[in-house]
Amino acid sequence: MALCRNDPAQYDQLVDQWWEPAGGFAMLHWFAAARAERIPTAPRPGAVLVDLACGGGLMAPHAARLGYRHVGVDLGVPGLQVARAHGTLPVRGSVLEVPLADGCADVVVAGEVLEHVEDDVAVLTECARLLSPGGTLVIDAIADTRLARLVAVRLAEKVPGGPPPGIHDPGLFVDRRRLLAAADRLGLDLRLVGWRPSLRDVVAWKLGRRDGVRMRSLPTTAVLFAGHGRKHR
Repeated sequence: MALCRNDPAQYDQLVDQWWEPAGGFAMLHWFAAARAERIPTAPRPGAVLVDLACGGGLMAPHAARLGYRHVGVDLGVPGLQVARAHGTLPVRGSVLEVPLADGCADVVVAGEVLEHVEDDVAVLTECARLLSPGGTLVIDAIADTRLARLVAVRLAEKVPGGPPPGIHDPGLFVDRRRLLAAADRLGLDLRLVGWRPSLRDVVAWKLGRRDGVRMRSLPTTAVLFAGHGRKHR
């Protein structure tokens, strides 16, 4: 039987691995820590961080450390239950039509989600709607390039700690020019940077000498990229 890629049921099947540092979602732990480095300390008590496609809530400890209420949005009930257990306020809903009020968020995180939807610009539109003026946006995704299809699918799915086989559909990878053009229209000052896991850290992690792996910046956004920006005031 042919592999059905980008099947949301995979997340439910792997729900017990969300908080396993060496489990099927190991790389997402590394991503969450890297995202947190781009988020400012909460500007006031009660500041809100909305985490789109939050899964098992891996951003929760980072949001708490920075002083935010962590609101996680996802369609998967099993993942939301795990997220709640780790301090997330869970909200069941689609990232294409988030059931939260306009301007409710000081920070919006949309990590590892743009390459899983048919309309990534619609997700960016929701990010802009949710952000208060001056709010921070943090994203990451996989670029729509031949190199990304080779690295992120054919190679990464065979690497321990990499993405579970079939989790990505290359047909949904993100057109960076289209994304940046949409950001301009939506009043978002968005900058992209390439990134990758530190190869030295990956080796140390595999040998049990590190708990996690740091993400390193790259001059090219042709495979994995992160985005950081603000909503215009």
